[in-house]
Amino acid sequence: MLRFGCSQVVIERLDPLVNPNMNPSTHMHQIVGGDAFNASMPVADVSKLASCTTCHFDQDFSNYWTANLYFRARNGSYKRIPQIANQFNEGDNAGITIYYTSPGPNLTTAFKPGFRMLTGDPTRRTSEGFGKNMQQCYRCYPETNWGGSPYSPCMDPKWDTDHLPKQACPGGIRSNIIFPLCWDGKNLDSPNHRDHVSHPIGAIPPSFSVVTGKCPASHPVKIPQVMLEVMWDTSAFNDPKDWPVDGSQPLVLSTGDTTGYGQHGDYVFGWEGNTLQTAMDSGCYLRNCSKITAQEPKVKNKCSVPVTVKDDHELDAWLSELPGRGMGN
Repeated sequence: MLRFGCSQVVIERLDPLVNPNMNPSTHMHQIVGGDAFNASMPVADVSKLASCTTCHFDQDFSNYWTANLYFRARNGSYKRIPQIANQFNEGDNAGITIYYTSPGPNLTTAFKPGFRMLTGDPTRRTSEGFGKNMQQCYRCYPETNWGGSPYSPCMDPKWDTDHLPKQACPGGIRSNIIFPLCWDGKNLDSPNHRDHVSHPIGAIPPSFSVVTGKCPASHPVKIPQVMLEVMWDTSAFNDPKDWPVDGSQPLVLSTGDTTGYGQHGDYVFGWEGNTLQTAMDSGCYLRNCSKITAQEPKVKNKCSVPVTVKDDHELDAWLSELPGRGMGN
């Protein structure tokens, strides 16, 4: 398993996977990874298009992005909830923690140049039925500094849910998005960016990190399981006097989703050469991997791309409506 942080490369309303060439796209995203990210990314070897990356391993020029999270105040205005550096990623400029998990050496096939995929559905407002440790979860931390829940991602029976928390979270919210781990072995993408990959068949795994499930005949190739993990600092938004009068939860994704079921993640593969396959086959664990090289936070935090969407409001201002009016697609 690899687990490493990628700092923010930009926050803006672009989505080259679902809304290619659209500037602005329908809703706000936080993006991490290589500086080749833009409104339209060709189906090509992204590692050859980028000159830097915000990821810990400097061979990873992939791009990963998720919807932003906002607070909806009692007066109807919105403010973006800031991301913070995740546990063990001190020094990062907020961003996303990335996991790549394999059941063992030589048991997964790394992605090919041009590969991309989407998990989740931004228009969904009910559970997809895969279970919180198969697709997504939110952890409401009852204590600061990741305290009050010792469980691995999506495994806490009390504090992990597949919907947005309905109560204040003193330690913030951790969001996990889990990608499928089976591939059809042919297509680098599909029209909906989902059909070329699949979740395994059979029982729901006992933990997010158990990736021994059997792949269906339609998608026989096991790929590393990608999981995205985001920390949201809700500390400034926990005062009940600011919440809706009826006490309903005040959080909303940038898609306009107040349930959280529409959480989704986008992935464009961009590892250099054969480096990801080497890491998966070499017993690497977390950030300990002698086969690939790392960069310090002060280096990766310098990598960025300019904001190109000019009609959005200031990122940290109170807004009368969500950027793009909270469009879910």
